[in-house]
Amino acid sequence: MNKESLKKLKLITIVFLIILGIECLYLAYSYFFPKKTKVYFDGINAVINVNNSYITVGSNNDNDMNLEKAKISKYNKDKEKTFEKLYNKGYNSAFFGVAEEENSLIAVGSYEKTETDNNDSVRRALIVKYDENQEIEFEREYKLLDNSKFTSVVIVPDGYIACGQSIYKNTKVGSQEGGAILVKYDKDGNLLWSKNYGNSKEASFNDIVYTNNLVYVVGNKDASTGTISAYDLDGNIVYNTEYAGIDKSGFEGLITDNNYLYVGGALNNSITSAIIVKYNLLCEKQNEVIYQNDNSTSYHKLALDKEDNIIVIGTLSLPKESEDKTISTYNLDGLVGKYTKDLKEVSVITYGDEKDDYFTDITLVDDDYLITGYSSYEEGSYYSKFIRYSNALKLLGVE
Repeated sequence: MNKESLKKLKLITIVFLIILGIECLYLAYSYFFPKKTKVYFDGINAVINVNNSYITVGSNNDNDMNLEKAKISKYNKDKEKTFEKLYNKGYNSAFFGVAEEENSLIAVGSYEKTETDNNDSVRRALIVKYDENQEIEFEREYKLLDNSKFTSVVIVPDGYIACGQSIYKNTKVGSQEGGAILVKYDKDGNLLWSKNYGNSKEASFNDIVYTNNLVYVVGNKDASTGTISAYDLDGNIVYNTEYAGIDKSGFEGLITDNNYLYVGGALNNSITSAIIVKYNLLCEKQNEVIYQNDNSTSYHKLALDKEDNIIVIGTLSLPKESEDKTISTYNLDGLVGKYTKDLKEVSVITYGDEKDDYFTDITLVDDDYLITGYSSYEEGSYYSKFIRYSNALKLLGVE
């Protein structure tokens, strides 16, 4: 081999060794400092049907900072999105409930207003009114204790009443300042009054309806006591009933046919069992039905269909294998049930997807039922979806 060829071989060898060294360094860096995969989240928490279009609220983290942002969206009858508005103030935020009044939309939820809120992972309750052009007409925050949120809202003749929670972040218990909260605003967003109920660590109001000049709210007084209460429009409590043995989420969903109230939740036994309880307008219990299953179940939201059947959505928790035997892990499946107004079970079915599914709300579409929620997919991300069932609880489509 001549000197020129030997020189070229040495050069090629050096370049190869440099490339190999860079590859080894990259592999070592990747092993000790793995690249974090961005987990995407987009969820719908509530839906209402307005003239054959659908208004939804929820949140997503589709931004460079990976912050959760509250969103309000509108879809046409074909579930094509016609607008979406993000609440881009503060840090993390989410909307949990929405109501429609003429051409205005009232969304409620929670947000982190300041950097301190963000660092401490605490939120303030939030109510935002949007005009017909989806511009903010007013926005108000509410906070008593460390962590506050509005979960649902109703329109009353002289304003808006939101329910929710304001609790201590730590283990303090006994304060009469917070717990479940009920807050009234006038049409211009002025605070009229606020009420609280239950203990300051766990109590919450989860859902609300307005009927016969009274506002009814459901939730929990503490970690094992469900509650249903009636308030007049001045904030005076008129009726109240507590239900022992409900799981820590309390009663979650509430509907009325103007004569009775129907409440959804879960009993807390060795496993949770989904339950619907029927009350009269004096908050006196009339009847109940428990969904029997070998695994934990719970009911979240209810609706009345055109035949006055009660349609309910919930969750079924199925145990799954885990490498850490000390931790119980579950696959979550959606439940859809139909009951008569006398609480006779017509049918209860499971959604049956392979991933975790969270059913969050339900509304009627002609004779069908439209369910909203979100499901887990690859790499731990979650995406919102619409799921449509027929009157016979046959799955018609997923979008």
